[in-house]
Amino acid sequence: MGHAFKTEQWVAYPVELVFAFFASPGNLQALTPRWQRARVEETVLRPPPPRPVAAEPALRLRSVAAGEGSRITFSFRPFPFSPLRLPWEAHIVDFEWNSHFTDVQVRGPFAAWHHRHSFETETRANEDGVPIHGTLVRDEIEYEIGAGALGRFTNKIFAQRRIRKLFEFRQRQLAKLLPRLFAGLPFAGQRPPLPPQP
Repeated sequence: MGHAFKTEQWVAYPVELVFAFFASPGNLQALTPRWQRARVEETVLRPPPPRPVAAEPALRLRSVAAGEGSRITFSFRPFPFSPLRLPWEAHIVDFEWNSHFTDVQVRGPFAAWHHRHSFETETRANEDGVPIHGTLVRDEIEYEIGAGALGRFTNKIFAQRRIRKLFEFRQRQLAKLLPRLFAGLPFAGQRPPLPPQP
């Protein structure tokens, strides 16, 4: 594909919680700017493989997840105050619990779009030097606009910047949402990482 975008963000929550949040199509709207008025129009969910049983009971979640073969159709405004809505149909083409999943655009504004979401346990120290068991969230996107030289020009002056801004917004939202969603759980910067499992 012609263009690529990569970004990552570390959050102070276990991978089981962070992955479950992203794997649920219902959370998509919360990660898009309000002016886009994004909404899920249709979902056809295929069950993922059985969820691994976490050692800690608080991480044994029962949440909706879009497994491989799932189809999510949503629509959004391409510009603020636009009367037009663009459809986007994405298919999940691979899925591995607490590791990664990939969506590809089947119908939408790009000639092609391949988005791999990956999640990795990573320990970092807080301000006091205490190690925190968290998750590194990575997004790797390959996309094509099409239209030859015009598409390359459009990417350079518009699309690349818009994609970067959308992911910056998503990262700010994630930093606000996770503390609210997981309030009261004994994680988030409050304890050292779990010992390795035998």
